[in-house]
Amino acid sequence: MPDNQTIIDAVQAEIETDRDWLIGLTRDMVRIPSVNPKFEPNPAINREADVQALLEPILKQDGFRTEQWDALPGRPNLVGEWAGDESRSLILCGHIDVVPVGAMKDWSVDPFGGEITNGRLYGRGAVDMKGGVAACIAAARAIRKAGITLQGRLAIHSVVDEEAGGFGAMDAVKKGKLAKAVLVAEPTWGDVLPVEGGLEWARVTIRGRNAHSALRYNEIYPQRHDKDRLEPGVNAIEIAARFIAAVRQYELDRTRAKSHPLLPLGMNTINIGVMHGGTGLGEHGLPTVMTNPAIIPDVAVLDLDMKFLPDENSADYRRDFEAFVHHFAQTDAWLRDNPPAIQWELGGLHFPPMNTPVDHPLVRSLMKRKAMVGKAPQARGFVAVCDAAHYAGAGVDGVIFGPSGDGFHGSDEYVEVESVVETAKVIAASVIDWCGIRRGGAAAPSRSGRALQASGDGAP
Repeated sequence: MPDNQTIIDAVQAEIETDRDWLIGLTRDMVRIPSVNPKFEPNPAINREADVQALLEPILKQDGFRTEQWDALPGRPNLVGEWAGDESRSLILCGHIDVVPVGAMKDWSVDPFGGEITNGRLYGRGAVDMKGGVAACIAAARAIRKAGITLQGRLAIHSVVDEEAGGFGAMDAVKKGKLAKAVLVAEPTWGDVLPVEGGLEWARVTIRGRNAHSALRYNEIYPQRHDKDRLEPGVNAIEIAARFIAAVRQYELDRTRAKSHPLLPLGMNTINIGVMHGGTGLGEHGLPTVMTNPAIIPDVAVLDLDMKFLPDENSADYRRDFEAFVHHFAQTDAWLRDNPPAIQWELGGLHFPPMNTPVDHPLVRSLMKRKAMVGKAPQARGFVAVCDAAHYAGAGVDGVIFGPSGDGFHGSDEYVEVESVVETAKVIAASVIDWCGIRRGGAAAPSRSGRALQASGDGAP
């Protein structure tokens, strides 16, 4: 009976033999425009459902029990599963929505052409992250073709909406589509990423008091408080300017005091990304008048992108920021009675942190298997956020590992062809390590016509 390395060699040989199929699948996915409609609503390019329709028959052909449902209206998730032991269950996950192309003049190739030149496959979504999705499917396909039956349950999640907050993955989690571990095949340039920080989107609303700009002197210069004095205005935008400076100092204090060994120093930033100032707070949470500088503004709204560390938690982070805002308000007579309001989960967006130990068996397996087929990887943290967070928030051990490329969220996006093949080989080996092999049986003959009958549980 062959040992596990012999089995893994056979599976990786299947991937090498079928490399044209794998790259063809990546190209076919890229050629289906699946721009997230939240960014650019246009049915001609919002074709996530068509990508899932391409993938589902492939999963079925490889023995997966499949399921589709709308995570958002007209935007289906696709899940395929091989039955197996829950204690060794694993999800291979990727998103199939992409960001908009942007200005066509900035592209030297057709963004949805799937052109292959000099070992690079070009197109929107090639590296972020249709190449990774294809690698996951190819890994499972090779396991089945080599005649291997896994001990643990294996699932493939092809989800929508990651680029706009991950509501596809969130919905999969809400439906209980979980496992002991998840591998998300976002581009990592061959490194293994077991941690990522959490992310909050928050809105801070500062209220002032409006007045005519001609009476601004009554607000900022000393006036006698006699019976004829008009009620002074309070410029909310000016308060917001002081608040922004205070947030900057708060950010500096936090980034200097706390860090994580796998992440760059200072990654736990606060980005004030949007500001609205004007008069008359509307039902939509924004000023209703933002075009008249003759009014002393009574409302300023700041939208914040707030990152925290993998070993922190959302509840403590929110509590700390709320305390900061409270103390800021105590420094101002107006704000003591009219404190800023904080709205968490702006737009429903919230990413829990992921903090999988470096010595986790799945992480160890990926490190080992990647070193065996290419350059030895580094274990490091993910400076952005991805769908791994939503599974981690539900108690699933997560890790990110995927191919190499460039141009994501920019022009001339591409994935390196060789890295897609290598990623599939590593993922296949780690699936066998993690899920183990069912004793005394084989599912199907290999391409050579020889079934590989395995013994042992394949534990890494």
